Amino acid sequence: MNGAETLVKTFLAGGVDVCFANPGTSEMHFVAALDSHPEMRCILSLFEGGVTGAADGYFRMSGKPAATLLHLAPGFGNGYANVHNARKGHSAMINVVGEHADYHLKFDAPLKGDIEGVTRSVSDWVKVSMDALAVAQDGAESIRAATARNGQIATLVLPANTAWTEAEGPVDPLPPVALHRPRPDQIAAAAAALTEPGAALFVGGAAAFGPLARLAGKIARKTGCRLMADYFLPRVERGEGAVDIDCLHYPVLENVELLKDVKHMVLLGAGQPVAFFAYPDRPSTPEPADCRMLDLCGATMDIAWTLQALIAATGAEQAEPALLSLDVPELPTGELTLAKVGKALAALLPEGAIIANEAVTAGADVIPPTRTARNHDLLYNPGGAIGAALPLAVGAAVACPDRKVIAPTGDGSAMYTLQSLWTMAREQLDVTVLIFANRGYQILRAELANVGVSHVGRNAERMFNVEGPELDWVALSQGHGVPARRVEDMESFADAFRAAMETPGPKLIEIVC
Repeated sequence: MNGAETLVKTFLAGGVDVCFANPGTSEMHFVAALDSHPEMRCILSLFEGGVTGAADGYFRMSGKPAATLLHLAPGFGNGYANVHNARKGHSAMINVVGEHADYHLKFDAPLKGDIEGVTRSVSDWVKVSMDALAVAQDGAESIRAATARNGQIATLVLPANTAWTEAEGPVDPLPPVALHRPRPDQIAAAAAALTEPGAALFVGGAAAFGPLARLAGKIARKTGCRLMADYFLPRVERGEGAVDIDCLHYPVLENVELLKDVKHMVLLGAGQPVAFFAYPDRPSTPEPADCRMLDLCGATMDIAWTLQALIAATGAEQAEPALLSLDVPELPTGELTLAKVGKALAALLPEGAIIANEAVTAGADVIPPTRTARNHDLLYNPGGAIGAALPLAVGAAVACPDRKVIAPTGDGSAMYTLQSLWTMAREQLDVTVLIFANRGYQILRAELANVGVSHVGRNAERMFNVEGPELDWVALSQGHGVPARRVEDMESFADAFRAAMETPGPKLIEIVC
């Protein structure tokens, strides 16, 4: 048994049984070890950003880390943006990055890079295996690191000779890292603050969906406080039966208005809300200057325990959370507009769907109507690096093969990771991609105005649009093996979306807007 084989066996023993991969020569012995263990599902992406984004989506919907397999420093560099997004969303991910054999490094071969430098800048834990005998233990430590603090980025650098050299065997899983909890006096102070006029409970992480969201809803109902969350949540439950959570918006001045009456904000599973960017003469944070901020439980702490402690402190055991009711609009017809697409999506969205959203400017009209649709999960991009939606949808579909996954995305954003379409086709994942073909990076037009620039000249215009030539998403999709259709009116959109929901497998709908 060589080092690579001990690593695969250690991963499987620790519950890591999915590997998103884009391997190279330095990883061939690890590939061979994966090949001899069919219980490990290996999924190829044609670009490393698709690998890391898929691992992010997989964790968000399964609660389990996946492994990635990346080729040297340049391979990790190609996947960097979606590792960044995963880290901002507190996703657990185990990156296995191949390295040259340690004795080969001194020759400065063409693909040699500062692998520790590029990985450490976005990883919570990095280790370079020193020899084959250490690989299995390092693998067990990587699982422990990735699953610590509610989800971290763990990166294990595997020199080629540590993979091919003889080793002893796998190791058993290590005990999990205990989560930090607030002190009793902090719980008491938060409970008292939530009963004050102008109080808000600001939640994140696992408190935004499932059973923990219901606990947060109980506290809000008992104390009378507002239940709030950030805009770019990694995952939030919405639709019929979901807890009614008031989410912030993207524009900072809109959030200033939303929070103008908040005098006490208790943070639970979330950090202080902050504007996405700095703007001249606008605040970096949206809360009032006299708002009292209680940082009770950070995103890396024991969210479940803290909620239970607050339930006891507020006497909310018997309270019933405020839940959203089903309220879907009539199916619109006629001319296609983004507002109508949002209504149609809300009307046709199936129970249990997962929306991996990167619709950007289009999302302001398309996503809000789905809030009271049938119950579903919505995944945002908390890291802001575009190119997330398609790989997130891949990972979500692998984690939840019995649920429909919808990926609304702008045409500019989708170009970053369009290779994920090929992975959807190969794995026959039940993903419906909605491309909003507005022919440009429309968000940048608004941001130019936000920073006070009123004139748009030739150079700026050519950096904002993706016209001349126009992207043909039907051709691009079909070229990757995914059936596609272009729609230009509401009847054709409803027909295409309904058909996609009724049949399994990947589909793409190009929405000309």
